[in-house]
Amino acid sequence: MVFLCYNYNVNFNVDLTLLSIAIIFPLVFTIRGSFRRREKALEHLSEFRATLKIVHHFLMSNNKLTEEQKIDVDKILLEVNYKVLDHLAGSDHSTKDMDEIVNKVYAFVLSENDNVSTRLKDRVFRFMRDVHKSIENLHAIHTHRTPISLKAYCKVFIFVFPIIYAPVIINEIGIDANQWITYLVVLTTEFILISLFNIQDQLEYPFDNIGMDDINLDAFKIDR
Repeated sequence: MVFLCYNYNVNFNVDLTLLSIAIIFPLVFTIRGSFRRREKALEHLSEFRATLKIVHHFLMSNNKLTEEQKIDVDKILLEVNYKVLDHLAGSDHSTKDMDEIVNKVYAFVLSENDNVSTRLKDRVFRFMRDVHKSIENLHAIHTHRTPISLKAYCKVFIFVFPIIYAPVIINEIGIDANQWITYLVVLTTEFILISLFNIQDQLEYPFDNIGMDDINLDAFKIDR
């Protein structure tokens, strides 16, 4: 764009305040939203692991369960933990398999009426309710991201910006000034905008382990 402006002697003076607001404001808004999503994801993951660990401790401390039954419980809870984390790391939005595995905990507790007291059963079900809430919140973050229309709006304006920005910079610097100054200013500005857009794009989905700021899901395994 800078080359074309110099080649065809295009330059004009326009107030860039409104154009800057049209790009920077929604871009910063989406970055803040993505950052909050990441913080919420960390909060729900911590709650998910903690409540699942408490359920594990409750059932493992029950002396009425045999060693084989305790091994079965351990396998079920590990399967729940791993399945949820694998679901977050993948691109599948179906929760059918995940729900079936979580229901194994309830099925096990109900099948052991003679070995699991009513008090212990109530405690397990209460904490499993928190596990379900955490899973649903994590699935919502996994599925619903920044509105596509807002992202498209930011992207379009980022690519349109040099068309207006380059002639204005040429007018400000002067047509006879060193052209490399104009190239440097325009490229730096566009690099900043694209970098901010990419940061937002990486932050809004913190589970795929691609960006530097993605969440380490292995840290939320109950057998870490």
